[in-house]
Amino acid sequence: MKLPAVRATDLAKSYRLGRREPYGSLRESLVRLARRATPGARDEAPLLWALDGVSFDIAPGEVVGIIGRNGAGKTTLLKILSRVTAPTRGELQLRGRVAALLEVGTGFHPELTGRENVYLSGAILGMKRAEIRRQFEAIVEFAEVSEFLDTPVKHYSSGMFMRLAFAVAAHLQPEILIIDEVLAVGDASFQRKCLSKMEEVGGEGRTVLFVSHNMPAVTRLCPRAILLDHGRVLRDGPCQEIVAAYLGSGLGTTAAREWSSTAEAPGDEIVRLRAVRVRSGGQVAAAVDVRQPVGVEMEYEVLVGGHQLVPNLHFLNDEGVYVFVASEVRSPWHRKPRPPGRYVSTAWIPGNFLAEGTLIVTAVISTMDPVRVHVREADAVAFQVIDSVDGDSARGDYGGHMPGAVRPMLEWETSYHPPVGEAKP
Repeated sequence: MKLPAVRATDLAKSYRLGRREPYGSLRESLVRLARRATPGARDEAPLLWALDGVSFDIAPGEVVGIIGRNGAGKTTLLKILSRVTAPTRGELQLRGRVAALLEVGTGFHPELTGRENVYLSGAILGMKRAEIRRQFEAIVEFAEVSEFLDTPVKHYSSGMFMRLAFAVAAHLQPEILIIDEVLAVGDASFQRKCLSKMEEVGGEGRTVLFVSHNMPAVTRLCPRAILLDHGRVLRDGPCQEIVAAYLGSGLGTTAAREWSSTAEAPGDEIVRLRAVRVRSGGQVAAAVDVRQPVGVEMEYEVLVGGHQLVPNLHFLNDEGVYVFVASEVRSPWHRKPRPPGRYVSTAWIPGNFLAEGTLIVTAVISTMDPVRVHVREADAVAFQVIDSVDGDSARGDYGGHMPGAVRPMLEWETSYHPPVGEAKP
């Protein structure tokens, strides 16, 4: 039986709010002891537990995503795993060399050139000069910084810094690779390149820990995920199940918004928005399978009758780019004045139409001729489209990145004509 590459047992980390963590000098220790021994003395700074009792095992070769909202303890956990900081309580066992990329330029010396920092990083990992030299060309090619290789990295842009730092971490063959959300610094093509490299690293049997808010990237890259919340492990298991639980729990994307009071609901004296919901499989869903239809419903209250109201939904991706706009055209109420009352209008998107990723929905109700917007609730709801890994979605058997805002499952026709004189198979 193989021993785990990473074993965390009851890891905990506390900080005093509003106070720097003290150095472990003799003087500081004596001062703290004296304060504790003074009758009536109190330490007024409140204690924050960034991690509290985190335990898990990660086997050699596993690729694991670590997810959770901001402040859940993800970065603190990675700092402990990469030995940047020590736990307040608990035990950590690591088997193998660890390369961590937690923030731009981690481990780089700003006064040294790119070339010198590559060799410095390798030396820190315990690699011999000959080992680093064998990987050097691949690192430079990946990072695309050959023209600036002999320039001090303090003159690099954040993108150049990021590319070189990731290239070093991924190519110097650590047994354990730890990557935080820093990939967001790079452009889209660089992010795709990094994800492909991480897939390659995982395929080589090395252990990868990946923290990201990009759920499609996590589900594509990681068979397993660990969900953190308030410094504790909330769930640990198959990635798609954990991501779906995270998105449906209210910790991540909001799939439903409701306004109980008409006076506080978005709108004007004509119409008020009362709810917006994302539905799939008969229930509110923050994570939807790419193969299943998804409906976005608007519930609204018409206060003054006689207006030809047009509900419409604006779909944007997580980069703020419009994917499409849907208006209620095919409806019995199209071009008809609406009497006062409560309405529910649902726009249905067919399965195998959307690409994986985040969709953010703005809800609008307007009238035409002239155009007047009565309701506009930006970012009303959002949901994640999770692609299938079963090979029966539009991606087929391909597991890598597929660009595009939509991913239709098109019908194909292929005719075959054998060479003259040969029968068809």
